[in-house]
Amino acid sequence: MELGFLTAPFPDTPLMEVADWATSVGFETLEIACWPRSTGPTRRYAGTTHIDVAETSPAQASEIVAELAGKDITVSGLGYYPNPLHPDPSHRETAIGHLKKVIVTAGAMGVPVVNTFCGGDASKHVDANWDIALTVWPDIVAYARDNGVKITFENCPMIFSYDEWPGGHNIAHSPYVWRRIIEAWGDTVGLNYDPSHLVWLMIDQQRFIKEFGPNILHMQAKDVMIDRDGLYERGTFSSGMGWQIPRMPGLGDVEWPAIFSGLYRAGYDGPIIIEHEDREFEGTDELVKRGFLLARDVLRPYVK
Repeated sequence: MELGFLTAPFPDTPLMEVADWATSVGFETLEIACWPRSTGPTRRYAGTTHIDVAETSPAQASEIVAELAGKDITVSGLGYYPNPLHPDPSHRETAIGHLKKVIVTAGAMGVPVVNTFCGGDASKHVDANWDIALTVWPDIVAYARDNGVKITFENCPMIFSYDEWPGGHNIAHSPYVWRRIIEAWGDTVGLNYDPSHLVWLMIDQQRFIKEFGPNILHMQAKDVMIDRDGLYERGTFSSGMGWQIPRMPGLGDVEWPAIFSGLYRAGYDGPIIIEHEDREFEGTDELVKRGFLLARDVLRPYVK
């Protein structure tokens, strides 16, 4: 295993400077944020462009890998998390077009996975969304296969705000859907496992790892704290709004010893990527770094 982090919380810091800091404090790998260059507001912790895949040639892609290797940093995956099942056809086309550029760059870099979302239309139920996925994803999966890259879906339902209610923007969050994904595309599509989401979805972590362990190709380490007062006030129908709070690993309700015990039993030996969405450690680069260092110290005993 290698320990690293997703670069998204450093939107204004060049990739090689992020890598310099990462290696100086003992990280070995990075998931590199590859959103398209754009202006205007973006979703929180989205929009960071550490590799502009629209402007990166195959030769430049190889140079990036070599420069990072010179700093003792590997690349766990390229990260871009849009909604490929968005109900607006224009939005969907734009997202898929950029995702394919990320796939091409990953192939040129020799990076094994592209981390993303399956997507979803929040106004439709899961089965209706799956029917749409069966028309959208086969072409993307084939494109990834042709470029020698695997795709991993994060198991986040994307229900954090009122415009995501009631169905969320990513259907790949439960065993009910994951069995279908693996049956349809299991040779090319795997799981970017984030245990924090299973906590508030009340899905058994150990059972999930036991069933889907062979399909875990990448892991994002994020914690979540359940605000019991917020849960009392709003109830579970609020879908996390007001009662599930993203935290750095060690500051929430994820049972990390049990998670790593399950991962080792399942034979997982891939990257452990810290994902930062903790409001207590944001606002300045120094606070972001402090959060990553705290998470590093919590997770390091398990990552050998």
